[in-house]
Amino acid sequence: MTTSISNPEIDAISLRTSTEIVDAGVTTYRIRHTLASRFLVLVVCLAIVLSALAYGTVHYWALGIFSLGALAVLILWFVDAWTLGTLRVSKNLLQLPLLGAIVLGIVQLLPLRSATTAGIINTGLSRSLSLDPNSTKLVIVQLVALLIYFSAVLVFIDTPHRLHLLVRTIMIFGFCLAVFGMTQSFTSPTKVYWLRELTQSTAFGPFINRHHFAGYMELTLALPLGLLFAGAVDREKRLLYVFIAMIMGVALFMTGSRGGVVSFLAQVLFFVVVSALWRRDSEHRAKKTSRVRGAALRIGFAVALIIAVLIGVIYMGGGDVPITRLVDTVNTDDPTTGRAHFWSVTVEMIKAHPFLGTGLGAFGVIYTRFDTRNGMFRLEQAHNDYLQVLSDAGILGALLAFAFVVLLFSRAFKRMGTRDQFRRGVALASLGGCLAVLVHSFFDFTLHTTANALLFLVLVALATLNGRVEHMSQRRRRRSRRTPELKPAETPDLNEAVVKVI
Repeated sequence: MTTSISNPEIDAISLRTSTEIVDAGVTTYRIRHTLASRFLVLVVCLAIVLSALAYGTVHYWALGIFSLGALAVLILWFVDAWTLGTLRVSKNLLQLPLLGAIVLGIVQLLPLRSATTAGIINTGLSRSLSLDPNSTKLVIVQLVALLIYFSAVLVFIDTPHRLHLLVRTIMIFGFCLAVFGMTQSFTSPTKVYWLRELTQSTAFGPFINRHHFAGYMELTLALPLGLLFAGAVDREKRLLYVFIAMIMGVALFMTGSRGGVVSFLAQVLFFVVVSALWRRDSEHRAKKTSRVRGAALRIGFAVALIIAVLIGVIYMGGGDVPITRLVDTVNTDDPTTGRAHFWSVTVEMIKAHPFLGTGLGAFGVIYTRFDTRNGMFRLEQAHNDYLQVLSDAGILGALLAFAFVVLLFSRAFKRMGTRDQFRRGVALASLGGCLAVLVHSFFDFTLHTTANALLFLVLVALATLNGRVEHMSQRRRRRSRRTPELKPAETPDLNEAVVKVI
């Protein structure tokens, strides 16, 4: 099967795996999609869905299935390469920080630590730089699986059709998950799937932790909301997209997660500001009154959406649990709900291991050694991903994370400059979802849930995919009729490398 693309800016790798057809002076490229690549895209979509349904993929059995899925993606990738005679590998630089984190974890497993550390005698098994080698190994496996999924999306979401397919899959699943989560919270708030009783955490939907469900909603909610702000939704579909976004927003507020609410508001503000700025640039010749009217409409829509979500929460939740929880937790003696103490202890851990950290995933084991309280309770996460990166991976890990964020924003803003309205909307929406999670990471650890980390990386890929997924504008079409031949100068955006399979 093949996919037709009439875009003169199609990149070099697509040319090598496509057929060129000239009809009526218009050059059309038919990209070959092998059966293996189609199954690969299906596996990625299933991974997004099943990783969330499997309690967010936080248990060992779920992580095992998730890793097997990554292995299946890798096998299908090589089958596709064998069929085409070309192994496609993305040159997107956002893969490098992830690869660097994996290498850092491997270095932390090396037996380079002295026999005594901070007065504690280590056994031969704990001479590694990581103070919890088993947890570090598990994190490395998880990072490798996530990198495979991320790289596969960068390579195989290579046409506008596949971009639409993936975006719709995430939106539809997010809507269904929101409805399921609210239904379960009404009928059985203390159980997951109405079967599993939880005593030490508050579940929501299939997630063990309600804050992680809120983080997942931030990511899925971003797509319909961002497309609306970008003006990339057809007039007859706008009401449907508003309804989908509102239901997801209500589900997010129903979790009672303050971090989730703050992140949602930051996300809406981001959409208002960015969409206003780019429309001002594109309409610089328009009248001032027109620009002011457009800005007022966007702000009005944002305010109306927030009010509608609040009304929905009060109506569906009876005004009881969600909003009461949000208000009551702020009025307690410790508004941080213990986080201030967690963060102060984490800072001491960072001071003791500043350069390479204590080891990826080692936080739960090391925390009790620095805890100034009785030490009876083990804390698994720092409730601040930025502090935990410094604690687990040191300054080197923090530099890798910083490079990832900088590359994400710079490349995503570059993609927003396209003439393809849907592509521009997806870039805006995806970046808005990533921003919301980055804000939420100041208060919680949503990215430590595998399902959230996978969807986050998928949105990163959607925000930074190159011109293969863009429809050609009418202006470009007219130009292609005059010059149907593709010249090397017209392909400046080579986001892929080609490795020949022998």
